[in-house]
Amino acid sequence: MKSILIFRHIACEGPGYLGDYLTSRDIPFNTIRVDKGEDVPEDPTAYSGLVFMGGPMSVNEPVPWIEKELKLICKAYQENMPILGHCLGGQLISKALGGEITLNPVTEMGWYPVRGVENSCSDDWLKGLPEQFEVFHWHGETFSLPDDAIPLLQSEFCKNQAFVIGNSLALQCHVEMKINTIQEWLEFYENEMPKPSSSVQSREQMLENLQERIRSSKTIADVLYTKWLEGLDR
Repeated sequence: MKSILIFRHIACEGPGYLGDYLTSRDIPFNTIRVDKGEDVPEDPTAYSGLVFMGGPMSVNEPVPWIEKELKLICKAYQENMPILGHCLGGQLISKALGGEITLNPVTEMGWYPVRGVENSCSDDWLKGLPEQFEVFHWHGETFSLPDDAIPLLQSEFCKNQAFVIGNSLALQCHVEMKINTIQEWLEFYENEMPKPSSSVQSREQMLENLQERIRSSKTIADVLYTKWLEGLDR
């Protein structure tokens, strides 16, 4: 089986639980550390799928590696390859395929519920999950839906939380979180945290019942990742 290629854009936002999920199922993957200057390949066909992780930058910034990743996503999509994006990664998929990235009405940070959008795609991708469930959020921008994309999830503070297009899944929310990931983000981004509000939780709120929340998040991730893997050429 060809390996999955994962793109890391900052050291504290690596594969997270996705790496654990793939390792436990003996699915090979490699990580391109874009933050360390590692090159973005031009040809996606050496891999079985592409995964794009998060990061504090905007997809709209004129950064060379962003343009390279957008072109790679377009090529992979044309090859009907599965693509998966988390937060910034979901925004990359949207922009590459014709969507727009704009400011969300509010910053959304912390544990907030999302709910499935009623359609047959949602029934398929969210099978076995409750109608509404809690996931972690950390974003100030949001994506629009490219042509042919089907909405999957939405929340009170963000209309587009996930969409499916072909074999690809774009997420605005974070299902890849682990306990140490959240603790690391709270330390790394401490000076950039906005004041708590209805859509931004305090540090204490984010850490409350963390083990239980992460356990639930992993269950949700298992459903989404398992469905996404069905598109891989094995």
